[in-house]
Amino acid sequence: MKFLCFFFLLSVSVSAASYSQNAKFTISLNDVALTEVFSTIRANSEFTFIYNMDDVRNIRVKSLNVHDASIREILDAALQNTGFIYKIEDRVIVIQPQEMKEEKKSVRVKGWVHDKGKQPLPGVTVRMVGVSLGTATNAQGWFAIDLPVEKGTLEFSFIGYKKKQINFTDKTDTLRIVLEEDFQQVEEVVVTGIFNKPKESFTGAVTSVTKEDLKANFSRNLIQTLANIDASLLIVQNNEMGSDPNTLPEIQLRGVSTMLDLSDLETHTRRPEYNQPLFIMDGFEVDLERVMDLNQNDIESITILKDASATSLYGSRGANGVIVITTTLANAGALTVSYEGRLNLQIPDLGTYDNLMTASEKFEMEKIYGVWDRLESYLPNGQSYQDAYNEIEDAIAKGVNYNWLKVPTRTGVGQFHSLRFMGSQENWNYMLSLSYDDTKGVMKESERKNFNGTMQLGYRKDKWNVRQSLAVGFNRNQNSPYGEFSSYVQMNRYWVPYEKDGKPVEEYYHPSSSYGPIENPLYDHTVGVWNKTKYTNLRSNTAVDFTINEHLKAQATFGLNYKNTRYDGFTPPEHKDFQYITEIERKGSFGRREGEETMWQIRLMLNYNNIFSEKHMITLGLNGELSETIADDVNWSATGYISSNVSHPGMSMSYPSSGGTNGSESTVRRASLIATANYYYDQRYFVDFSVNYNGGSSFGKNNRFQYFYSLGAGWAVSNEMFVKEHLPFVNEMRFRYSFGVTGNMFVGPEVSMEVFQRNSSYVYLGGIAWTLGQFANPNLEQQNTFQHNAGLDLKLFNSRIEFSLNYYNYLTNNTLTDMNLPISHGFERIMGNVGKIRNEGWDGNVGVQLYRDTEKRINWHLFASFSRRKNTLVKLSEGYKKRVSGYNAGMSNQEDILKYREGYSLDAIYGLRTVGVDPTSGQRIFLKADGVTTTLEQDSDDLVYLGDRQPK
Repeated sequence: MKFLCFFFLLSVSVSAASYSQNAKFTISLNDVALTEVFSTIRANSEFTFIYNMDDVRNIRVKSLNVHDASIREILDAALQNTGFIYKIEDRVIVIQPQEMKEEKKSVRVKGWVHDKGKQPLPGVTVRMVGVSLGTATNAQGWFAIDLPVEKGTLEFSFIGYKKKQINFTDKTDTLRIVLEEDFQQVEEVVVTGIFNKPKESFTGAVTSVTKEDLKANFSRNLIQTLANIDASLLIVQNNEMGSDPNTLPEIQLRGVSTMLDLSDLETHTRRPEYNQPLFIMDGFEVDLERVMDLNQNDIESITILKDASATSLYGSRGANGVIVITTTLANAGALTVSYEGRLNLQIPDLGTYDNLMTASEKFEMEKIYGVWDRLESYLPNGQSYQDAYNEIEDAIAKGVNYNWLKVPTRTGVGQFHSLRFMGSQENWNYMLSLSYDDTKGVMKESERKNFNGTMQLGYRKDKWNVRQSLAVGFNRNQNSPYGEFSSYVQMNRYWVPYEKDGKPVEEYYHPSSSYGPIENPLYDHTVGVWNKTKYTNLRSNTAVDFTINEHLKAQATFGLNYKNTRYDGFTPPEHKDFQYITEIERKGSFGRREGEETMWQIRLMLNYNNIFSEKHMITLGLNGELSETIADDVNWSATGYISSNVSHPGMSMSYPSSGGTNGSESTVRRASLIATANYYYDQRYFVDFSVNYNGGSSFGKNNRFQYFYSLGAGWAVSNEMFVKEHLPFVNEMRFRYSFGVTGNMFVGPEVSMEVFQRNSSYVYLGGIAWTLGQFANPNLEQQNTFQHNAGLDLKLFNSRIEFSLNYYNYLTNNTLTDMNLPISHGFERIMGNVGKIRNEGWDGNVGVQLYRDTEKRINWHLFASFSRRKNTLVKLSEGYKKRVSGYNAGMSNQEDILKYREGYSLDAIYGLRTVGVDPTSGQRIFLKADGVTTTLEQDSDDLVYLGDRQPK
């Protein structure tokens, strides 16, 4: 109520166009604090006040009523009989006790600013702490500033360097300031991977993770570590694969915006890449597998960009969010050598299976529920129920209670080693980093080995800064020949895996398995089935920076990425799949898949930043880039092996008669022109804007180019004088809002083009026929997502308490998926923009610094991250709904029913309601959709919403 009353009592009008000392003001204030007089003048002029809050906190002004008065007349009246005086230097008013009156009006502080290599740093911001007075260094790193006080503190800040504060007095001589490089500096800037934006005036939602954060929250892999830090990053649980080191996780950031097509729905195929965030490392795109295999010691920081305020810079690639990784760069200094080694344990947790039935308990339960009632019947292999029943009874009587869960599992013991050399000499700096990571999975014989090497060389002199980085990664991995763990969970404990002669049991038959035999999950391992994968990745980044002047910089970068992947899989001739094949040329099989991907990107960029009239900070950026990705994949197989000891496909004697070779080749090109602007007024109000004119070859020729943009604004409430005076414990309070449009380029260029297919079943004019397999869609648009985000950032009690909260609402209004065609076209479907999907929710975090001792290096910090999300399928085309309805007409009790319905999420689960069992027939009674009628038939129209696969 105190602030509310203040605004009711305040009546201010400014009658002059100039804010010089001769400006006239009309002010009427009654019974207010002296600080409120200062706040009134400051809010309606360009004057800034400097005073000791403790000195003036309790001084009140009973009445101040002036009309067309100068600033001196107002201050004379306000300070009358208070024991305080004032002095005015330009637009700065210094309030001080009368006995401290000084003859000297100001002090000039001057000096040089350079880096560790003694290179001058132009454009460094120099400002006095606590007031909006500042300047910047010139091209030689020189600065000079006149200050209306005899002592105080200057702060030096520059993007890419750590901030530094220096105390000064009237006796301070010429300063020589050395700034230390901080290539990430995530506390002060938002690293977008294209432009670095000032964090204090950034309007978007981001999570900045330092190298120290990664170490403090270290988990089994990098993605899990990030999910522990930011709850808005969801790792979709994969119960089938568990902790398999060779399975890539499915990750989502703030929900999903892309539907599966009909063919994927029909085969229950998930497409995690459709909704996966974009990964950017040192300005260039990388895939999830490479991120998972990185040496985490080479990572300096990670920034998670969540909303369009930053992701719109990536145009048609930014709708799912962007994760920006910055690797460690070589620092100036003497040669240093560091080593790190550790042991990694992968321990299976089987505690949740402790309460499973024993063999005898399971058999008794089956008898109670009538599984063995029809002993006169026969199993599919010709064995009678009675004989199978007797075999199980005999096994249990002999004490058989086989623990299938321990057969494929182990405690995986892995190792990690990292070695780094770093140093500099004159204008050069260098770094060499080597690492080896050997991960042993909990499934026997599953492993993943990574070798990473990075070499960097940098040169900095005068206005030039050149950096070259070359990184190589080698990966070797092998899946467990024991198969999937879930297969062992389903095995009955009264079964054993081996025959009396030691050979594996091929399959088991049981009355409850009406679809055929149950495979022995140990069989493939026993006969020698294996599959292995390896890849080599080369990455080269070149960056050239040129400082045109203290405010304008230019940068050119070129990146090249090459990845070669090979998969080998072998099934020996002794396998049961070949037991009925007599020709030796057809026994055994070796499959190989080879893939190459080459990506290059070139980028030219200009950055401008300046401070005008001490209150107006402007940051501008212009960027143009081109990129191309060429992918080539080949799959082929060979047959005819006389031995199970095979390591190369050249040992084959033949090839399969059909399906032996296939592959694909694609080229995706992208062009972007990006502009961004940021304006910060008096460290209180800020505006952010960016636009991306983006073109991609993956869309129709009529819609290749499109604009993506964002606009945001914010208010740094904590920098308002009334907060500083009345809420001194508030260190930071920022409100921000942003809106923007981003895209998702998850499809290949072939979806919008005419596609012809080879059809060897037809011959035309003596040659193999090619038939039209798909119509072109020249109007296919890029999938757009309209994103709103509102946020609050709060720091209290010397930043001991930190809090951040974001609300978001995203609408994808032209989702890409299958679209029906009239039967007259000769094709059933084509890719089109036919759906609308909404994602909304909130996320945030809170941290409390309980204890910190920098000398003893003790830090006790509590941190919590939270989120809640809601995904809604807003609209489907009528044709798509008709096709989905036809697909769901068939019922299956083996799979979850995946059904898209308007008003529900894409991960919704549906099921039939039941009211019990019909006593006359023993069949289940189902409830119809109306909730009243019952039936014995299963009908997909009666499915009701049960919940979601993903947590809210």
